[in-house]
Amino acid sequence: MNQDFYQKMRVDIREWLQTKTGKSSKWSEYLLLAPDLFHLLAKLAMDKEIPSSEKAKIAGALAYFISPIDLIPEVLFGPIGYLDDVALAAYVINSVMKKCDPAIVRRHWAGEQDILDLVQQIVDVAADMLGNKIWDKLKNLVK
Repeated sequence: MNQDFYQKMRVDIREWLQTKTGKSSKWSEYLLLAPDLFHLLAKLAMDKEIPSSEKAKIAGALAYFISPIDLIPEVLFGPIGYLDDVALAAYVINSVMKKCDPAIVRRHWAGEQDILDLVQQIVDVAADMLGNKIWDKLKNLVK
């Protein structure tokens, strides 16, 4: 079956969450957000109200999602490898919300939770989720 990246990611994560490891993962709720955060980044990349400097960060986060080579590669670790992608997406979206009207981000968010609270929650736990070294490397990628 030919699936686009978004759909494949969603299926892979949902299937993994049905496994014993997935069910017991402390970070499952964040992994479920990966496809929606990817979708949000794609929408923000096309929004005319987002400044070019922020679009460059967004493009970097999108490329990071798609790239098979990253700090926690999905090829080696399975869907748990999306944790670094989720953290980077939250970091970039947080940056966008600081420099733009947060209503722009809310307008493009397809999820049910408040995106502002959700992004802050992810940023707050990212160092614990990934380890300080990986979190610091991710933040440096988009500065």
